[in-house]
Amino acid sequence: MAATLPTPLTPLQAQQMLLDKPQAILVDIRSTMEYLFVGHPQGAVHVAWIDEPDWTVNPEFVTEIRKLLLGGAVCTDDAHCAEVILICRSGKRSLEAGKALLEQGFQRVFHVSEGFEGELDADHHRSSQGGWRFHGLPWEQC
Repeated sequence: MAATLPTPLTPLQAQQMLLDKPQAILVDIRSTMEYLFVGHPQGAVHVAWIDEPDWTVNPEFVTEIRKLLLGGAVCTDDAHCAEVILICRSGKRSLEAGKALLEQGFQRVFHVSEGFEGELDADHHRSSQGGWRFHGLPWEQC
């Protein structure tokens, strides 16, 4: 039976997978504004799941991810499928985007459960109790 949810990874586990598996790809699925101005993991590819100006799900999301892998070929052999790691702000959008990829036949889909910035703390701040940046992993901004 195929997975229906992407496998959760902590930011540290995601970074280790990227180091251990050079074919793995990290896809930042946040909006263009978030990707550019909040920052993003170094080496991440940007494919928005939901983006401005309409804030609707990107109808080409799955196609764009396919193009990143094997030139758009469908991967059916789990042992030879590249890992796709999705990251958003706090892990909610990446979970939904990962479900969409799995429904379309992707085999090795993961998501960073803490996201790039993590959840809000008691003072309504992010990056203070979880997320890629909180763990000191490499990131950059434009």
